[in-house]
Amino acid sequence: MAEPVAGVGRFKANYAVERKIEPFYKGGKVQLDQTGQHLFCICGTKVNILDVASGAVLRSLEQEDQEDITAFDLSPDNEVLVTASRALLLAQWAWREGNITRLWKAIHTAPVATMAFDPTSTLLATGGCDGAVRVWDIVRHYGTHHFRGSPGVVHLVAFHPDPARLLLFSSAADATIRAWSLQDQSCLAVMTAHYSAVTSLTFSTDGHTMLSSGRDKICVVWDVRSHQATRTVPVFESVEAAVLLPEEPAPGLGVKSKGLHFLTAGDQGLLRVWEAASGQCVCIQRRLPGPGQELTHCALAHRAGLLLAVTADHNLLLYEAHSLRLQKQFAGYSEEVLDVRFLGPEDSHVVVASNSPSLKVFELQTMACQILHSHTDIVLALDVFRKGWLFASCAKDQSICIWRMNKAGKVACVAQGSGHTHSVGTICCSRLKETFLVTGSQDCTVKVWPVPEALLSKGAAPDGSPVLLQAQATQRCHDKDINSVAVAPNNKLLATGSQDRTAKLWALPQCQLLGVFSGHRRGLWCVQFSPTDQVLATASADGTVKLWALQDFSCLKTFEGHDASVLKVAFVSRGTQLLSSGSDGLVKLWTIKNNECVKTLDAHEDKVWGLHCSRLDDRALTGAGDSCVILWKDVTEVEQAEEQAKREEEVVKQQELDNLLHEKRYLRALGLAISLDRPHTVLTVIQAIRRDPEACEKLGATVLQLRRDQKEALLRFCVTWNTNSRHCHDAQAVLGVLLRHEAPEELLAYPGVQTSLEALLPYTERHFQRLSRTLQAATFLDFLWHNMKLPALPAAPSVAPSAL
Repeated sequence: MAEPVAGVGRFKANYAVERKIEPFYKGGKVQLDQTGQHLFCICGTKVNILDVASGAVLRSLEQEDQEDITAFDLSPDNEVLVTASRALLLAQWAWREGNITRLWKAIHTAPVATMAFDPTSTLLATGGCDGAVRVWDIVRHYGTHHFRGSPGVVHLVAFHPDPARLLLFSSAADATIRAWSLQDQSCLAVMTAHYSAVTSLTFSTDGHTMLSSGRDKICVVWDVRSHQATRTVPVFESVEAAVLLPEEPAPGLGVKSKGLHFLTAGDQGLLRVWEAASGQCVCIQRRLPGPGQELTHCALAHRAGLLLAVTADHNLLLYEAHSLRLQKQFAGYSEEVLDVRFLGPEDSHVVVASNSPSLKVFELQTMACQILHSHTDIVLALDVFRKGWLFASCAKDQSICIWRMNKAGKVACVAQGSGHTHSVGTICCSRLKETFLVTGSQDCTVKVWPVPEALLSKGAAPDGSPVLLQAQATQRCHDKDINSVAVAPNNKLLATGSQDRTAKLWALPQCQLLGVFSGHRRGLWCVQFSPTDQVLATASADGTVKLWALQDFSCLKTFEGHDASVLKVAFVSRGTQLLSSGSDGLVKLWTIKNNECVKTLDAHEDKVWGLHCSRLDDRALTGAGDSCVILWKDVTEVEQAEEQAKREEEVVKQQELDNLLHEKRYLRALGLAISLDRPHTVLTVIQAIRRDPEACEKLGATVLQLRRDQKEALLRFCVTWNTNSRHCHDAQAVLGVLLRHEAPEELLAYPGVQTSLEALLPYTERHFQRLSRTLQAATFLDFLWHNMKLPALPAAPSVAPSAL
């Protein structure tokens, strides 16, 4: 043993996926159940069910045809979910169990674009891209109605809230609303008031009034009984959804009278409340900063007191219905993840920079997300200060920002700076105290930014305007883009890595050059100081990681194993091991002492741009081009404890097996050996049974008393033994018992019996031929022995004693 036992506890051996932050919504319909506990949303070929409390995806429902989901709806009683796929199949789900209870053809000639349940949860209406509207009885499983007459795609269907009225409303490409009578199976009215697509239909509680919204910037109030428009309200924005509010006072929404009020969501990105009678806007929500805030959907879960809004960049917002106070926010989709960091003193949060000007901060416990806006172009890199409350970001807009998280978990921008002439691609925070930042840019320069004292004082309020940062030193460091900068643990040294294939060491704070590390064949993506030794690690596009001595700038070690560029490297296990991530989607764990790759973690499907380790060194965080962020947990100690327990259990079982064999309790011994799943141990027991004087009877009686699953395992083991001429006799003895005493039907019912027989036959024939040849040779020898005639030996002449 080269390594001492003490090293086992120090070195890591494996990481396991603890949690994934992955896309769960890529556009389309979103629905909140009546209790407000579950969110249903489309994600390509699946409908994902999200637990609102924890933010976890409870279940992904995918039809067997694996085609894109075009529409879905959850029944008002929360019991039945129906999905429609591009393959024109409708699936009815018991969604809590994840089982399809019924699958049937939609009979539409083009995909289903929309669907809706009636108030009793027994009828389902589907509107298709073929202009047809169909009604299905979900309980009795048959189609009840087929309505034609709508030109183009039917993109909206809605039942009247009074089930006794049996009315269905639909809207198609001609911007009209059609009222259909299920009783008469006819079109009662064609309601015209809109000039472009109708986006929503909603009804008052008494069922006498209907509200429609459209992209023509108006909302229309209809009298359902006369099918006439009673009021047209200009709302001055393209409306994607409108919701009628309950007729009760709500001061938080500006609703003070009992008249009809409704809420709109549209391309201005604001929720607004309108009074229908006067056409006045009585409440406007405070606008959220940043691009991509246009609202594409809005729905009210009245019983839960929640309002759901969806933005154009796939963020899901949950508001309190009475005050429009943001309660929770989920990020449905992040594009290519470029960098990730743990946040908070206890690593309670994660900040993610994706292919976007905004940052996302996730609380790991609830997966609630904050969207941070300050940059105007894609954020490229992140770093966090030692205590975890402050972190920094840099972007293509040539600027940097410092953000602070308060104890409640809210994050705000507290400082901004600019000065680079090209994209700022890398940033690093000071290591000892929050004193300075270092940035590297495509303009080939490095800047050192002091952190203002005002940010560090406890009284500094994050609500004020951001402090302006000023660069203290600027140094041209390389001839090509600077991809990485790193500050030494003592804050006195700076390392830079560039596309020009070199890394350089600088003295802080004035950036005086100390030396150059050259040896990589391609550009460098990452540089990192060891936390304990005077060593620098570099990761390069040539697929290697190198360790360099800071004293003489010599290369100490080279780690080869990635098939493509190594994008990030980090020291773990107090500087004795390395984690590296690459363009091949792999994360590798290396032990520095012996250059060995201990483990390869394969969970990403694209370039792993982001890699960060927790303060306690027990978790790692990776982000990749596949839009996934993965939280890894160090499971070395757990696995070692499991392995130790397993070894101890095997020792106990082995001792028990030896005792059983000694006591000639063969049945128990054979059962125990099979449970250990070790063919050689089972073979030892079989040989012990056959050595017994009453071998045949003992073997037959013992094998036949085994359970069926044990016999199946024994047959599998026989296949292995039969391949070896030394053990084939034991295998054939067991097979003989099974073939003589088990019925053929029983044997054929064993799983994998066909494969076993195919493996047994050729070796058995070979053994039989060898035995036949041996028998022939033995018979020939016997024949020779019996037929040999030895000639009589001549008598020896007698010699006289005198001659001697």
